[in-house]
Amino acid sequence: MATSSSGYSRMFFKLRKYANKSQHLYHIDSFNLVIRTIWTSGSKTQLQTKVHTKSLPQMVGVVGLEVHAQIQSTSKLFSGSHVRFLAPPNSLVSHFDASLPGTLPVLNRRCVEAAVLTGLALNCTINRKSLFDRKHYFYADMPAGYQITQQRVPIAVNGILVYSYFEGHRRNQVVTKSVKIKQIQLEQDSGKSLHDDEQSQTLIDLNRAGVGLMELVMEPEMCCGEEAAAAVRELQLILQALGTCQANMAEGQLRVDANVSVHRPGEPLGVRTEVKNINSVRHLAKAIDYEIQRQMEVLQSAGKVLNETRGFDSKSGNTIPMRDKEGLQDYRFMPEPNLPPLFVYESEASLPAGVDPAQVVLIDRLSAQLPELPSVKRTRLVEKYGMLQEHSFTLVNEDGLMDYFENVVQTAKAEPRKVIGWVIKELMGNLNSQNLKVSQSPISPCALAELINLVEAGHISSSTAKQVFQEMWKAPEKTVGQIVKEQDLWMINDKEELQQICKRIVDSHPEEVQIIRGGNTKVLNKLMGKVQRETKGRTDPVQVRAILEKMVS
Repeated sequence: MATSSSGYSRMFFKLRKYANKSQHLYHIDSFNLVIRTIWTSGSKTQLQTKVHTKSLPQMVGVVGLEVHAQIQSTSKLFSGSHVRFLAPPNSLVSHFDASLPGTLPVLNRRCVEAAVLTGLALNCTINRKSLFDRKHYFYADMPAGYQITQQRVPIAVNGILVYSYFEGHRRNQVVTKSVKIKQIQLEQDSGKSLHDDEQSQTLIDLNRAGVGLMELVMEPEMCCGEEAAAAVRELQLILQALGTCQANMAEGQLRVDANVSVHRPGEPLGVRTEVKNINSVRHLAKAIDYEIQRQMEVLQSAGKVLNETRGFDSKSGNTIPMRDKEGLQDYRFMPEPNLPPLFVYESEASLPAGVDPAQVVLIDRLSAQLPELPSVKRTRLVEKYGMLQEHSFTLVNEDGLMDYFENVVQTAKAEPRKVIGWVIKELMGNLNSQNLKVSQSPISPCALAELINLVEAGHISSSTAKQVFQEMWKAPEKTVGQIVKEQDLWMINDKEELQQICKRIVDSHPEEVQIIRGGNTKVLNKLMGKVQRETKGRTDPVQVRAILEKMVS
């Protein structure tokens, strides 16, 4: 009797589920079901193979993102309340934030400019006229019972985000992709609910209520966690370069919701689940990959993927159900009656008569403020300094590292490729081991350049310089010269002294000398190491090799 494709799906996962619980080992090919039964009981192993040519169509993941970026502003979107992380609960709440009767919203111009600037950086079309809406739903930390947002006509639409990630055995092959930005909309944040399980009560902190957000909606064009993580990381860098959002995910300044589904290529998209409020790039990748795999397993076992909201448990690495979305929620969208349409203008020349340019948002004025974006920085670094692409990513992705590198290059009398080795290996190695930021480095760019210059001038060896670097890290108040002088680390350049040192090493290792004279020249490296240890690395390896080769020939 022929087995149906659904039967194969059930067989596939039944085998995978129980294979580890028996003495039968199974191998599953993604396109052809191949069962190899290995009987491990007894002294002999028997191999039986059955091949079913029925194909199992490969499923792929589809990922779209909704990113809520907290606008970097001193006050909230519609009130004058200050914005400050970790302020005492309910200490930054105006009457409007608390939804007291009779209070009205006043739009924050800084938030509008931040949204326009972000839209320009992401190649969006800026709507000259956008509208505000009320989105009704109940949260205990949303006292008004609705959120003011831009559902119908947002401030920016139809953008694109270009991002890159690494592939290959050594993770050094750059893959560049892009994802469409459907829209960027201004909206207000909700407050925060703090659940006290011991006393079975929920406490409300409204400090965050009304804080300005940009919601960036990305189309479902990514296929895995790695792509989504790369896109969010690039967005972080862009927002930080613009100064429109600090994008610190640990402080909730950037919150990501991932819409995940799976389907077979050529077929309609599957039912999607929404994984809410992911608070780190690393967790984002893990949550998406887990959810893709979970949905594939549900479908292959003839189950049904539910349209639901899920959370991510970082300890287990799993997504967990929060609430279902099978019933369509009616948000009762309506125009916000207390806010007129929002107009932005191309330039002063496009202003209506009588409008004060100082009182409106001008696109050309904001375009002129666009800084050098991360992708442009990477291209410039590669072209100007001839560095590898992966090095340009390291310099740009780490806050402050590119400026540190360029400051060292300006002073150091060495090729940029040598400087980048010091910055990435020595500096970043020490910073990462102590969980420090570049701005917290005890070694300034000027001090590192001075150290590199001593190596280039031949005053100290490269191995000695690494020792000096560690001493500089421990005692940043000391100069490079002081450390080298105190520990007597200057290079031994006296030829006669080098000759005497090498002669002692050769005379004390007659066996190695005989092996070298017998044709095994690799042993010469052992003698060079002896010289380096005796001199504490204060010799030029080229000079030492020349002297030793002459002595043992």
